[in-house]
Amino acid sequence: MKSPGKTQTKKVQESKASGSDGNDHGRIVSLATGDECLDTTQLNQLEQSFREWAEDSRRSDVRLSRQRILLIFLLIRYTGAKLSEVLALNPFEDIDWIRHTVVFRGSALDPREVQISQALSSEIRDTLGNPPFQQESGTALNLDPGFVRRKFYERAQACGFHKQLGGPETIRKARAVELMRSNMPLPAVQMILGHSTPSLTSAYVSFSKEEIQLVAKRFMEKESLRKTSARNSFYAKIQSITRGDIQTRVDLTTIDGHPLTTVITNDSLERLGLRQGRLITAEVKAPWVILQGGENDPASSAENRFKGILTKITRGKINTECVVRISDATEICAIISSAGDLLLQLHEGDGVWVLFNCFSVVLHVD
Repeated sequence: MKSPGKTQTKKVQESKASGSDGNDHGRIVSLATGDECLDTTQLNQLEQSFREWAEDSRRSDVRLSRQRILLIFLLIRYTGAKLSEVLALNPFEDIDWIRHTVVFRGSALDPREVQISQALSSEIRDTLGNPPFQQESGTALNLDPGFVRRKFYERAQACGFHKQLGGPETIRKARAVELMRSNMPLPAVQMILGHSTPSLTSAYVSFSKEEIQLVAKRFMEKESLRKTSARNSFYAKIQSITRGDIQTRVDLTTIDGHPLTTVITNDSLERLGLRQGRLITAEVKAPWVILQGGENDPASSAENRFKGILTKITRGKINTECVVRISDATEICAIISSAGDLLLQLHEGDGVWVLFNCFSVVLHVD
């Protein structure tokens, strides 16, 4: 393990757990020269070390002390807060268990609110529900900062890392890099960390000339793909969102001007962060597409219907693949049974209708 004092730039490796698609410019974010910190995999390893250590004692007073350290680590790990800010928290007043937010009151005039996950919020609440924490009320996290740093260093060394990589300040920096690598906008990371200017946040990372060229190339390629929709994929703008008790209807307009409707769960609406006017990608799987001949608009309950020209037919023993061009930039592939192919008597060059219902459309957010 290289020490933090090394001056060479260290390329941040994408965590296997991040789920990125390989074309994400966040994957090539590099740490600023002279700065090194843990990546996501290493942070998770350190977190697991803290958790095992917190439970590895038969004495209740020792477990209580270690649980305090674990809570402090988790708050720094997932909020990017300073050690002093976490130690000053009154968790019973400064954590909103309903909205899952933590309020840091470093400035009485401008407190900073940071979102945490529901799972972390519940874990902290359950831990603080233990009687020893209840008795201490607002001082549950009020520990000596030197003692906390020593325990952080010990856990880092137990994982085989240089102790400085486990320091509270370095973990805060690692969180910032992790968020930017996940494509969180710089102003949002700045707000979470409480930096006064974006330059303080952006100083954590740097790009070489080659990396900037690679970012630009990937961005332009992705932009080009959006303008020339891939098969069964539409780049579209959200026109309206109608929320129900369980599901939400989303009406879109593709770049070719075609209307498109999908129904998703309310959870998906929140998770994807959808809003009117946002550009997203909609996709429909080939087996979900229905073909119908004729010139007139077919009588069907399918919300999505497009008139096109059958440009290619590939027949097999069981299935037939049909490609329909609905505009110069968009093709839709349908896979139908060979029996259905015989029934429709399809030929290349025929005009056909492409149909699929609103539940067949999957939305993707860049």
